[in-house]
Amino acid sequence: MTLIKSISGIRGTIGGKVGDNLTPLDVVRFASGYGFWLQNIRDRKELKVVLGRDARISGHMVSQLISSSLQGLGIHVIDLGLSTTPTVEVMVPELKADGGIIITASHNPKEWNALKLLNEKGEFISEKEGKEILQIADKESFFYAKVDKLGSYEERKNAIAIHIEKILNLPRVSVEKVKHKKFKVVIDAVNSTGGIAVPALLKKLHCEFIPLYCSPTGDFPHNPEPLKEHLTDICGKVKEEKADFGIVVDPDVDRLSIIDENGEIWGEEYTLVAISDYLLRKEKGVVVSNLSSSRALREVAIRLGSEYFASAVGEANVVTLMKEKKALIGGEGNGGIIYPALHYGRDALVGIALFLTFLAEEGKTASQLKNSYPKYFMGKKKVELTPNINADLILERLEREYQNENLTTTDGLKVDYSDHWIHLRKSNTEPIIRIYTEAGSQEEADNIAHKMIEKIKGLARS
Repeated sequence: MTLIKSISGIRGTIGGKVGDNLTPLDVVRFASGYGFWLQNIRDRKELKVVLGRDARISGHMVSQLISSSLQGLGIHVIDLGLSTTPTVEVMVPELKADGGIIITASHNPKEWNALKLLNEKGEFISEKEGKEILQIADKESFFYAKVDKLGSYEERKNAIAIHIEKILNLPRVSVEKVKHKKFKVVIDAVNSTGGIAVPALLKKLHCEFIPLYCSPTGDFPHNPEPLKEHLTDICGKVKEEKADFGIVVDPDVDRLSIIDENGEIWGEEYTLVAISDYLLRKEKGVVVSNLSSSRALREVAIRLGSEYFASAVGEANVVTLMKEKKALIGGEGNGGIIYPALHYGRDALVGIALFLTFLAEEGKTASQLKNSYPKYFMGKKKVELTPNINADLILERLEREYQNENLTTTDGLKVDYSDHWIHLRKSNTEPIIRIYTEAGSQEEADNIAHKMIEKIKGLARS
């Protein structure tokens, strides 16, 4: 199967051969590498690391392996148990820890899991730091603690509640306005930890909610990536329940997708568009997204007298540019909202609270709000990397072919035209070339993507 080591963490399929998959030995090796790296960079005798996991089936096993490895190095472990990615990010500085590990493979199917590594700020480690950890793990020259110096272990069960309280205390979140509206919402949490966190948030906001796939069993009822083709159940449920809108989150609750009152999918891109619109109306500022995000975000920012900048794909890259530009809001077009007023990490929970406040203030339906934005449609396709497809060589050949067009090569290859764009890049998390397109209709966006897929296959054969 697959083991991938990248800026996005250590990710792989459970079981199989050591070194080819995410096996128990691989988990111990990478967790030890991270712990040993922390010991080298932190000038403290006693280190603390926060752990949290989504609900996928392998999570408890992986968490125990990580915890024991860190304790074996003399590191104290604070285990949040079933949690969300943004909750762990918030709790690392809250608990004055030296780092954190989130056990989640995000949108990947249930056979996958991953170790996402955080620094003392609760932010993802840099690419340079990630390479250092991988080198340490590959050498396996760890020095474990003697029996009297083993790390301690404690559980914390109130982390999600603390996270939610911080969200409700944000100046741009109006609890009273949302309470007054008494919204009715359907939730699809794909049977992971969003089924714990999202209802808890909505209760605080006095919203009526209808849970759909909110039991945190890790048995995903559909592909967990919140794309249109996976969300037919919630679209029907929103209409059936006559709800104001629907909320979809991925297994670790860092991506947010909206379904309008007619059961129509907004598209993940427009989550960030709407929340940026709300915040930039309050104060002019800078908004940042990655190169694969919708052109609509830039247009909304400019219309409101603000600035827009694009980074390479990857949360760490977006955060780096946000800090450089002192951005008010940012994120990724996959429904990832990064709001620095709370923390520098994608956070569906803060996205929900800001969206509810905006909807309450505007007095519009979800569909009316969506229709107020520039209408673009995005295609998200992929080409599996087989032995006869050399991704780097193909991207080089395509760059030469399109050299007279408006090109960006910061991350893969992006070609901008007046009425559409196409972005090709190797995935950080899967053995694929991702193909993103955007145009004035879904049919056109998909056609552009399909033509590029055929072109790539043709280049692979030539």
